[in-house]
Amino acid sequence: MARKDYPQTPDGRYFVAKGRLWRRTDPRLDEAERRAAVKALMQARRAVGQATSEAEERAARDAVDAAKHRLGERGPVWWEDGAPDEGGRHPRNSSYADWWAGLSEEARNRAE
Repeated sequence: MARKDYPQTPDGRYFVAKGRLWRRTDPRLDEAERRAAVKALMQARRAVGQATSEAEERAARDAVDAAKHRLGERGPVWWEDGAPDEGGRHPRNSSYADWWAGLSEEARNRAE
């Protein structure tokens, strides 16, 4: 599957998809750790779809969450300047509103 060219905030903390800010992977992770976490995430996502009981599904969803934490996409923010996590917000309702307004219509459409 081709990766979509989602707009990324100038500070590299988020990308915009489905009209929301999504936290990017912690860029400080070394390549081996990042690959291991992505592999664990993909395995856990497959397990969610293959679960045959509520308990299996819950365990798989917990594994997805753990992998997302390892990647820095959930949990405590990975940046150190004290800025809050704005994940889940529409960019126009965040500190990125000016950046969002300045994007081309084509770029904003890629994010919807």
